[in-house]
Amino acid sequence: MQILPRPFALPLASTPVLLPGLASPHIHTLPNGARSVLLPLADSPLVCLDFWCRAGSVFEESGESGLAHFLEHMVFKGSARLGPGEFDGRIEALGGSSNAATGFDDVHYHVLIPPEAALEALDLLLDLVLEPALVDEPFQMERQVVLEELAQSEDQPDDVALQRLLRLGCGSHAYGAPILGERQALLAHTPATMASFQKRLYGAERCVLAVAGALESLAPALKSRIGASPLAGLPRRDEPPRRSPMGVVPGTHRLALPRLEAARLLMLWALPPASDLAAVMGADLLTTLLAEGRRSRLVALLREELQLVESIDLDLHVMECGSFALLEAICEPEDLGAVRQAIDAAWLQLQQEAIGEPEWQRALHLVANGYRFSLESPAGVAGTIGNNLLWGRPQDLGLPLEHLHDWTADALQRQLVPLLDPALACVLEAVPA
Repeated sequence: MQILPRPFALPLASTPVLLPGLASPHIHTLPNGARSVLLPLADSPLVCLDFWCRAGSVFEESGESGLAHFLEHMVFKGSARLGPGEFDGRIEALGGSSNAATGFDDVHYHVLIPPEAALEALDLLLDLVLEPALVDEPFQMERQVVLEELAQSEDQPDDVALQRLLRLGCGSHAYGAPILGERQALLAHTPATMASFQKRLYGAERCVLAVAGALESLAPALKSRIGASPLAGLPRRDEPPRRSPMGVVPGTHRLALPRLEAARLLMLWALPPASDLAAVMGADLLTTLLAEGRRSRLVALLREELQLVESIDLDLHVMECGSFALLEAICEPEDLGAVRQAIDAAWLQLQQEAIGEPEWQRALHLVANGYRFSLESPAGVAGTIGNNLLWGRPQDLGLPLEHLHDWTADALQRQLVPLLDPALACVLEAVPA
């Protein structure tokens, strides 16, 4: 179960031993404060252009529910120079593809393109994203698309259960509100309110353009083109108030849902924020040890040995205001109590008994390899260097692996295992109505 459309938040550049083949990225700050970062990848046949902005749903103010995601939709309806659908058509004609995603913390728009078309694609992308037309007729049509997307989400029992868990666990924090927005707020939005939202958040110092891939002969031309682009013309904006840290409200709740075919046990725990990279890598180790693969503790116990669950997952979601671990177990309603008891027992055992060396090495290898695999494509590299520069973490791409190998089993048990105490979780038992 994934709820974040952003990549795992990890930092910049290269450590030769841990990540061979990656050069250091080139970071450039424009006079207005906007930044770009370029990283050539020798064996890549493509270029990824990835524009990032600190304009996720967490920055919506009263009455702006859903505007961050709605704006993402409207961007593709055109600009002063691009008609509705023209951007996608021209990118496809150039042999490329495009996509976008809105998260709690940020939004990004990316294009994957052959290198010979990268300069033209760059012009198209920055024009589309930074100078959206926000015309009334397309606005009304796209509102219906967003409302239909919301209706589909509200019709999915799993989505309803997850959103209820976030609302209960995060309380009044923006992470508890749906990224898609509230229906009444969506009905009240106008092109003018969206333009005001866009103007407030899309300031120069809040934007980053990341480019990775086949850049050997392109870098000088790209830098020149960026310097004359709408990105260089963005005004500076006042920073919005700092968002409060996210905590989880413990408690147990029950929800009956029509059309739910089996029970769901959902558990939410608070973990350190993305800025604490060492803790993030430790949390990745911990969730991997507990629920990644058949040999992990919870899967081996609950699915293989006790056969109480159809599946069990424990996902780490790395967030700026505070990360969280999200557990989902699918079982029969009458087995919910036994599943919870088994999870309690597994946590207690992990806290009290030493972690064996084979189990520890397995978790280390899984986390390290997963991170390395994420950097094998230009899209993965551009997403990583762009997101981390966006949030002020221009660090070494090898640093996550260094932090990973700094952890010991004993330190993990002392520092992070207590954070996954079942008594600290917000628990939702979703059962068929």
